[in-house]
Amino acid sequence: MYNVFIVDDEPFIIEGLYEIVDWSSFGMEIVNHAGNGQAALQALSAQPVDILITDISMPIMNGLDLIREARRVQPDLKVIILSGFNEFEYLKEAMQLGIENYLLKPINVEELESTLRNTASKLDQAPAKTSYDAYGIQILKDNILHRWLTGQIATAEFEERSLFMNLTLDGPCYGIAILRTKGEEPGIFNQVQRLLADKPYVSTFHDLDGDIVMIASVDEQQVDRQMFMDCVTCLSRQISEAHPSVYMGMGSMAKGIHQAPASYKEAKRALQYVMIYPDLKVIDHAILETGSSAGSRFSFDWKEYAKLMLSRNTEQLSERIQTDFEHYRDGMTPVELQHTALELVIRFKMELESIKHTDESVIYQKGLRRVLDSSTFAELVQALQEVGSETIESLLQDLKNPIVSQVLQHIEKHYAEELSLKLLGAHYHLHPVYLGQLFHKETGETFAEYINKYRIERAKEQLRSSNLKVHEIARNVGYWETGYFYKQFRKYVGISPTDFKVFN
Repeated sequence: MYNVFIVDDEPFIIEGLYEIVDWSSFGMEIVNHAGNGQAALQALSAQPVDILITDISMPIMNGLDLIREARRVQPDLKVIILSGFNEFEYLKEAMQLGIENYLLKPINVEELESTLRNTASKLDQAPAKTSYDAYGIQILKDNILHRWLTGQIATAEFEERSLFMNLTLDGPCYGIAILRTKGEEPGIFNQVQRLLADKPYVSTFHDLDGDIVMIASVDEQQVDRQMFMDCVTCLSRQISEAHPSVYMGMGSMAKGIHQAPASYKEAKRALQYVMIYPDLKVIDHAILETGSSAGSRFSFDWKEYAKLMLSRNTEQLSERIQTDFEHYRDGMTPVELQHTALELVIRFKMELESIKHTDESVIYQKGLRRVLDSSTFAELVQALQEVGSETIESLLQDLKNPIVSQVLQHIEKHYAEELSLKLLGAHYHLHPVYLGQLFHKETGETFAEYINKYRIERAKEQLRSSNLKVHEIARNVGYWETGYFYKQFRKYVGISPTDFKVFN
């Protein structure tokens, strides 16, 4: 067992870390904790520790000073920083001290567990190094690029960090391709990097889904997209010889750094279509747009479907499917209806996996087969209703705590009002810290992260569909401070609400 020491001046953070991670599964054990750097340093002087997890901003002695002093006592100590400070200067100083990762609060459990897994592997394989090596640089590179492509970092901040990390992303056009394997494929990331060594315009990293992401930074949208497509196709052929289970998704070429996340989403979506196109090793997003007639593209209000999924309402979801397909029945050919049904199955799969963070392919492979085998309109609708029912059943099985289910429904109805763990804890007669732990365990996100994401999604809807001013939309979704709304919007979308309205 590797010994873990936690340092944070917020008791609920320490309590939460005890609960949200199955430490024994990583071969680790929390042996002690402290509320400030000085108390931690005193304990570390007498207690052997392998991994130090620390905040930066603490009374008496901050986390960066603690790391410096702790290294004098225990030179081989591995360090993970959990910080509410998203400041570049802190990141640079932390890198110089030699850390495993710099994770921002609220804590992303998957990212923390990935860091713990990698840290344990380093401890298993070789004596620790106190210098900041290429492995650590790759971890931070993965973190920065993932946050950029998922809209969690502002463009200006990303450009500053990418310059410091020597990332060659100077655009002005960006295309994303994603490589995914079925099961473990040791060594494939290094192989991809070797094969792309003569392609300086392509950068690679691991995202939190475990996929290998390739980012092309080029000059011309159309001409250079074909060049990138040829590169990806060639890479697929070379990789498939040793790894036949590999397949790739490719997004469109985006103009401007703020549009690159859209290409990433398209590439992720393209990967889902391996169930429909099993013989394609590279699934181009463009195929999904042009592979069938325009009338067969998904034109239903997906937001309503997603809401019914989240509220676990099987009956209303079935009614929605019936109503929508009845509405479009006379305006589409049977082939177009079938294509639309296949698209709906893919949407269900993507939504469920985004909630559960697990591969749910089995449900949807059967669903696709039922759709393809349907010979009548009634059979087609029934097949989709069964897929919807199985999707909600999977959510219900995963969501064991009824209180969290009630909290989710409360958020859906009252997201524009004041919401906090303290208020909800009083309503449900639970300590707010305990309710926060339950919520995180069941949803995979902190309460603050979930409510901010939910509100921002509602704000995006209003920015697209209304002529309201930004401060009016901010209040409509629960933000009374317009400045804070701008900050959260930039964090999750990557651009300001004003820019989003212009580009959408």
